[in-house]
Amino acid sequence: MKISELINWFEAWANPAWQEKWDNCGWQVEPGVLHETATVLVCLTPTASVMQEAIALRNAGTNINLIFAHHPLIFHPPKSLSVSDPVGEIVRLAFINNIGIYSAHTNFDQVEDGTADVLAQILELKDTTPIVPTQNGLGYGRVGTLVPNMILKDLLKEIRASLEPQNLMYSPANLEHLVERVAVLGGSGASYIKDVARCGAEVYLTADCKFHAFQESRDYKVILIDAGHYATERPACRKLAQKFSSNGVTSLLSQMDEDFRLFY
Repeated sequence: MKISELINWFEAWANPAWQEKWDNCGWQVEPGVLHETATVLVCLTPTASVMQEAIALRNAGTNINLIFAHHPLIFHPPKSLSVSDPVGEIVRLAFINNIGIYSAHTNFDQVEDGTADVLAQILELKDTTPIVPTQNGLGYGRVGTLVPNMILKDLLKEIRASLEPQNLMYSPANLEHLVERVAVLGGSGASYIKDVARCGAEVYLTADCKFHAFQESRDYKVILIDAGHYATERPACRKLAQKFSSNGVTSLLSQMDEDFRLFY
């Protein structure tokens, strides 16, 4: 499948027009690769390490010509590009090595098999619906029924085993509380706490929650679980690489796109 065909297939599924106004989905760098046969490196964030990984794979014989990322390389229009700036250097290497960079962010968050939907699949939630609907049954986050119901302590163990987070924070709660209804949203989901409460969820799994978010969730009687940005979005990248492969596209999941933070 040519890169142009792959992008057309993807955009029919997760239309970039669905992105938020502040977002920047779609082509970040297109160095003239549209008519090449796609060989894809899927990652969460298109960092310098991921670009070096793509170049190393090319040098080793795997002709990576597209980095397909969840997070955009360019969020705001740059006033200049320089090799002293990480974004400028990544762009330079993309053109020199003929490697395109494409991002699917808030459009990918909303769809079936997107960031939230994959989390719901991992927890095997049933009868899921979006926390905040957008169009045609799609939307941000998912809320559903945990079958069988599980006490909070076991749910935390399941999340740790499935997502392997570097760090796991949760609201003070009775660990023996029997959980029936769970909401999930990959990445930064603190702004959806009120919507989660409206959906009747007892537990909300997301990431990037600050001190006041835990206070807010307590007031709404929602048990908040923060498993980290990387851990809650990386599974969707893995699923995306698998979907590309099932469509006959050579697709690898980045091994350099890691959660490099350390917790003392």
